Amino acid sequence: MPDKKFFENLSGAGKAIGVLTSGGDAQGMNAAVRAVVRMGIYVEAKVYFIYEGYEGMVDGGENIVEVTWESVSSILQVGGTVIGSARCKAFRTREGRLKAACNLVKCGITNLCVIGGDGSLTGANIFRTEWSGLLEELASQGEIDEEARKKYAYLNIVGMVGSIDNDFCGTDMTIGTDSALHRIIEVVDAIMTTAQSHQRTFVLEVMGRHCGYLALVSALACGADYVFIPEYPPEEGWEDHMCSRLSENRARKKRLNIIIVAEGAIDSNNQPITSEQVKDLVVQRLGYDTRVTILGHVQRGGTPSAFDRILASRMGVEAVLALLEATPETPACVVSLSGNQAVRLPLMECVQMTQDVQKAMDEKNFSDAVQLRGRSFQNNLNTYKLLSTKKTASELPTTNFNVAVLNVGAPAAGMNAAVRAAVRIGITEGHKMFAVTDGFEGFSKGQIKEISWGDVGGWTGQGGSILGTKRTLPAKHMEKIAEQMRNHTINALLVIGGFEAYLGLLELSAAREKYDEFCIPMVMVPATVSNNVPGSDFSIGADTALNTITDTCDRIKLSASGTKRRVFIIETMGGYCGYLANMGALAAGADAAYIFEEKFDIRELQANVEHLTEKMKTSIQRGLVLRNENSSENYTTDFIYQLYSEEGKGVFDCRKNVLGHMQQGGAPSPFDRNFGTKISAKAVLWLSKKLKESYRRDEGRVFANTDDSVCLLGMRRRNLIFQPVIELKGDTDFEHRIPKEQWWLKLRPLMKILAKYKTSYDISDAGQLEHVHRPKPVEA
Repeated sequence: MPDKKFFENLSGAGKAIGVLTSGGDAQGMNAAVRAVVRMGIYVEAKVYFIYEGYEGMVDGGENIVEVTWESVSSILQVGGTVIGSARCKAFRTREGRLKAACNLVKCGITNLCVIGGDGSLTGANIFRTEWSGLLEELASQGEIDEEARKKYAYLNIVGMVGSIDNDFCGTDMTIGTDSALHRIIEVVDAIMTTAQSHQRTFVLEVMGRHCGYLALVSALACGADYVFIPEYPPEEGWEDHMCSRLSENRARKKRLNIIIVAEGAIDSNNQPITSEQVKDLVVQRLGYDTRVTILGHVQRGGTPSAFDRILASRMGVEAVLALLEATPETPACVVSLSGNQAVRLPLMECVQMTQDVQKAMDEKNFSDAVQLRGRSFQNNLNTYKLLSTKKTASELPTTNFNVAVLNVGAPAAGMNAAVRAAVRIGITEGHKMFAVTDGFEGFSKGQIKEISWGDVGGWTGQGGSILGTKRTLPAKHMEKIAEQMRNHTINALLVIGGFEAYLGLLELSAAREKYDEFCIPMVMVPATVSNNVPGSDFSIGADTALNTITDTCDRIKLSASGTKRRVFIIETMGGYCGYLANMGALAAGADAAYIFEEKFDIRELQANVEHLTEKMKTSIQRGLVLRNENSSENYTTDFIYQLYSEEGKGVFDCRKNVLGHMQQGGAPSPFDRNFGTKISAKAVLWLSKKLKESYRRDEGRVFANTDDSVCLLGMRRRNLIFQPVIELKGDTDFEHRIPKEQWWLKLRPLMKILAKYKTSYDISDAGQLEHVHRPKPVEA
């Protein structure tokens, strides 16, 4: 019996939930289906698959099947949707919906979880509003009895948006978008090497008939020369503008050009702009060797990314909670993501806003269309515009400020994208930008040189740290660092790094009493695979590491499919922070994750072994256990491996795997490139503001010694916020180098529930129904 704390008002006993996927498929749909099924069974509800979307609902029979816990085993890492999806004309008619209602009532289903795009969700809402009328009609025809009509009088609907285009308003990310970006960036990275060899121009066409999100973010993530999207068409005379930008970039010794075109790209007169048209233009005007690559359905395929698996699992559990809490008065809602927060939004408000975007584009109100797409889309567009166009010397303001950028701590994928954004935004702001090699140690030795716009070209896709990074803290070298700052007249400092960067800023801040050189604006951007920096829910590099862990776990699970009854113990990085182990376990569908933040003893280890022994009696004959490297001093990976081997004798055998530094390497994921670019750009704009505020004209120098002039820029729930590092001291466990409170620990019960453990789940943080925030229309 599940824990009562969780279910006082939320028992699913006697309820039946139907889950279907509809419209175009998207990676991560299976993770959502799995979460709905397992959470539904966990709360003692019956759960049914509705195969082939609405078509299966209309046809009934074998298309509506009750499922068990094991029905959704091994689908987490599979792309597409295992329960099928089809476009259904019959459901668009009342006659078809009448058949569907009859089939649902026969199974006792009055709770529907629909995973699809806006069309699928609109259809579900129509079905819900007609439901009581449909039942009355069925009763009058004798298809159902009066008792059934009363018993099943209300239909509850919760939607999850599965769409690779990210074209649904009200949610930051739809299920499948991040995976589609992974496919695009893999292709772009591969194309760049061949384009460079032959000095070619490539025109890439990506999906997005009505939405330019994929084109825009992939352009931002690969540093494309030009991008065409439906919401923000180029101005008249764009042909000349594009060609001059391409030839300028070639003149700067750039050997290739990348142009990204959304399939729905249009000009300001709503006429289509095709990839072939762009290619012909480049060939005719510039004579460059130009090729077109249309990515097509590759973007829909492949395995879902770690982000999509976690997003879909969180949304699936949230959807079941929303169904259990629904009353006849509750409007149909969608569960979605705002920043890092699960929210519930009225379905029709979101659909209306999504349709308003198309209406705005049709009426050529493009600024309204961009606004309606939401804050995240606007930020992406503004950042891309700033980073892709180099202003001429006469257009640039001159501030006479010198800004230094350095990497500190261990390397993290995405650091280079952050440095590139910082350098280019700094130059656009009129500052001189200086790059410091090898962190604070290099600073003390004078390894500082001016860095130009062209120097950081092509950096977004590079892993590691091109500037070089060291863990050395500044305390040992204060005198020399102050001297170098004096010599180079450094007026502001951007530090990109992990916990050492945070400690370094605290030390520099404390040294202000002794050295005036440190009385300047300083800001830190968190970049570490461990995700252990206080003041930020995410840090650059953590997503890439998580994808590496997830990919490795997928391979390991496949190796176990040939040899039955095998348990793998996998050690992840993270120092004392269990983020990678916990989230990796959620994304890979592990049975347990041992972390430092949640103490465990021999009894828990024993319980886990028994749980796996029970699992081996079912059709799922393999196990996966993750352990954070510093989760326990005595219960080491070797100890756990030996314990499992001994206790599992005769039932399962054991293997162990230490992932090590492969988690720090590799090309950055699209999320890390995009996050690194946007957060770093925002940090430099903040430095510009602080420089203006703290410039003492009479003394001819910058002087800033208040606490709020040394900040950490972090992602907190829904916003990027600047926090003085001094104020973060109280939130920090310095001994173990972790924040005292970590948001992701709330997702820990989620992992346990999906692995069939009885646990209590704190629903105080579950999404409450909110209204969609509609931006004010732009004044003409």
